[in-house]
Formats: sequence, C-alpha cells, structure tokens
Amino acid sequence: MFTDGDPRLGKLLDGIVRLAAGELHSRIEVSPARDELDAVIMGTNLLAEDLQIMYQELEQRVELRTRLLNEAHLEMQKMALTDSLTGLANRAALVSAINEALAETGQGGLPPALLLLDLDAFKGINDTLGHAAGDQVLAAVGERIKGSVRDTDTVARLGGDEFAVLMPATTLARAASVGNRILASLDGQVELENDSVQCGASMGLCIGGTGQSAEQLLIEADVAMYASKAGGRNRLKVFEPAMLHARQLRSQLIEDLRTAISGSELVLYYQPVVDLTTGRIEGAEALVRWKHPSRGMVMPDEFIPLAEDAGLISELGGWVLRTAVRQLRDWRAEGRAGDEFSMRINISPTDLQRLEFIEEVRDALSEAELNPELLVLELTEGAIVSGNELDRYSLNSLRKLGVGLEIDDFGTGYSSISYLRRLPVDKVKVDRSLLKDLGTDPAQPALIAAILQLIRACGLEAVWEGVENAEQAEHLASIGCVSAQGYYFGRPVPADEFAAVLDAQRASRHGG
Repeated sequence: MFTDGDPRLGKLLDGIVRLAAGELHSRIEVSPARDELDAVIMGTNLLAEDLQIMYQELEQRVELRTRLLNEAHLEMQKMALTDSLTGLANRAALVSAINEALAETGQGGLPPALLLLDLDAFKGINDTLGHAAGDQVLAAVGERIKGSVRDTDTVARLGGDEFAVLMPATTLARAASVGNRILASLDGQVELENDSVQCGASMGLCIGGTGQSAEQLLIEADVAMYASKAGGRNRLKVFEPAMLHARQLRSQLIEDLRTAISGSELVLYYQPVVDLTTGRIEGAEALVRWKHPSRGMVMPDEFIPLAEDAGLISELGGWVLRTAVRQLRDWRAEGRAGDEFSMRINISPTDLQRLEFIEEVRDALSEAELNPELLVLELTEGAIVSGNELDRYSLNSLRKLGVGLEIDDFGTGYSSISYLRRLPVDKVKVDRSLLKDLGTDPAQPALIAAILQLIRACGLEAVWEGVENAEQAEHLASIGCVSAQGYYFGRPVPADEFAAVLDAQRASRHGG
C-alpha cells in the first residue's frame, strides 16, 4: 500500500499535468513495488502511449490530406493554365509569360518575340473529316511547334486553330528563323488514322518593347498574322505600324459592310447567259456590287472575303437570293423574261452547313411565286467535292426542292469523271482559263472538246464562261456546246440596263 506522503503521487500528478499539456511522449516512472499505485501509473503510461499513437496517426492523415490538397491545387492551377487538348499553355499562361518577359526587358535584357500562327486549311479538314480528325491535327501541330523551339520558349494554343510561341530575350533574326522552321515543319503531311492531310499556316511576328503590355503584343502579332494571310498564306510577316492602320481600315470596312447589308448600299448586276444555237438570252447571273458612300463601287473580290471572315456571308447571300428572285419575278410579270429564263446566283459553302438555308430558298421562291427550276445555285467545285455529310444532305435537299445546281469554275481543281458522276448537280460552268489559249495553242481545241465530252458522258450540260470574242463563241457552237457567258455577249450591268437588253431582244424577235 502507498501512504499520503508517497513521492509517487507527486510524480503521477506531474505526469498527468504534462500529458494534459500535450506532452504525449512523457512517461511516469514505475517503482519496484508494483502495487496499486504502480498499476495506476502503468495505466496512465499505456493511455499516454495510445494517445501518442492516435496523435501520430492523426498527424499523418492531416499531412496526407494537406499534401493531396496541395497537389489538387497545383493540378487545378496547371489546368487553369493548360490547353486540355494539346497540353500546351493556354492564353492565360501565355499572357503571364509575356508580362514576365516584358518585365525583364525593362531591366535591360533583350526583348521578347511573339509568333502567332493560324492554320490555313483547318476548317476544311474539320468539315470534311470531322472534329475527331481535327483534334488529332491540332495535337500533331502542337507537337511539331514544340519540336521547333527552345525549352525556354512558351508554346500556347489560344483556341480553335490558333497557336502562339513566346521567345524571351531574343532578336528579330533569331525569331524569324524559328518562325520559318515552324512553318517548314507544318508543311508536311499529318498522318491520321485512315487518312493524311496537309495543313500549312500563316504567321505573324512582333518584337516587344519597353512599356508595352501583353495585350498590345498580342494585337500586333495578330495584325501581322492577318497580313500574312492576305499576302498568300503559309508565310511569315513581321509587324509594321502601317499594318495596324490597315487593320483598322479593314475593321471599319467590315462595319460598313454590316451597315450596307441592312441598308440600301448593295446592288445586283446581271450578266446574260446565252443559248449558242439561237443567240437568245436564256438566263442571267446575279453578281453583287457595293456602292460605298465614300469609296464608290467596291467589287466582290474585295468584300466577299471580308464577309466570310466577319461571319456575314450568309446574311449577304440571303440578301442576294431574295433580291435576285424578286427581280426575276418582276421581269416575268413585265413580259421581259419567258418561261425558260433562269436566274443564277452564287452561294457560299457556309450556306450548305446551315439547315435553315433550304427553308430560306423555299421561302424566297414561294414569296416570288416562282417555280424552283427557274433558280440555279452555283457552287465552286472545291466546295462541292470536299464537302461533308451535311453539305451532301443540303445539296440533295436542294435537288429535291427542284432548284438547279451548277458547278462553278470547273477545271480549276478537282475535275474528274468520278466526282462528276456522283454529285447531285445539273450543269457545269467551265472556267474561263480553258478558253484563253484558243487560237494560239494548237492543242486547245482538242482539250476543249474532250472536256465537253467528259461533262456530257456524266449526263450534264456545260456552260462556258469567259467568252470574249466571236471566234471563241463560234468554236464552242461548232462542237455542240449549248450555253455560254462572257463579255462578248454582255458585261454585268444594273437591272434597268439588263431590262433594256431584254427589251431589245424581244423587239428583234418580233421584228420591231
């Protein structure tokens, strides 16, 4: 037994106080007596040991959870700064890297260079082969760019088919050399699962300067890139201040075009399509012009690409469709156009991607009370041949609606009997380039006859464009070509002038 003066009581009390204070490693000495008090001391020690084990396990769990939370946080940070498809940096990471590089320039270092590139043929790949193939191309492009730069450079995907490379502390010559190396790497074929594609790029380059922001650098590189596209694509352009002015003018022109479509600045000109056997005008092609309030007449080769880039092409095409169809209705009501007189309009490949386009054509014809066969829609052969399932669905739907379909610019790209036989078209408009050497190249007549035979073998009719003189017209008539178009028969003119031409034809036919 122990007594009130037993020193072990003090040790026990002191031990309990230390345990309560969190000193779980402390232990109370057990005496040789091994009596009831020692039993209490031993129990307290066992409790302390258990508490220490529990605390160590708790610390380990807290440490593990903390580590996992830190890893998750780092992963989230990485995801926030990484493009999920390619594993490259994203726009946010690029902007951060640009700011760091610009800050180093302010401290006396070499300036950074920014390369911005946009794939030239990506939309066609996506539309033709599908988005899965497009994703493979983007991933392959990212790898090729990474393989062309230094480890210290930042390669980013900014979205869509747009990539960027930041080269800190460099020179213009070195950056241009890297840019051309990237373009060369993208010039080769990209192997897909069941196909291979080629996808070049247009690239802009700018050098950073003191006081610039990341956004200014991105704008300058973007301006240079669009100058590259305008200059012929698959090339590198270095930013010049004059480009920025040109970009501002272009942006203003796009806004002007938006206003023109909704206002009254657009006008249609009409060019006759002639029956070579009778000389009769069998139809007209509607060609859009833009009467700009300050720039005067703007031709389509200048504003059609603008409309495509700005997403206005369908709106513009809708205006042309409705206006041309109404004009045909008026000429028929006035007795100027007969029952077989047709109206031809050009449509964009973008229209075939819109299911509502079929209804727009149907509504325009219904509003004008015209039979569908009086409308002929012209598409470039490239747009028809490289189209996807939605394009083919739209073409078949238009065919079922009853409108005529015509391949435009035949002979400039894919011309072959295999695709002519399978496409849902009625006519083929042969490109003017195939007529230009008639009379100077002895082999040209045989080539023209062979093309006509090819088209007819596919059960289609040929319309020859670009007829500029009597010799060409007579030769085409002599080999059995039925329809033609060109300056020899008449230049595109406004509706009132074309109406006068129709009046003159009607008067001559009636001996007036």
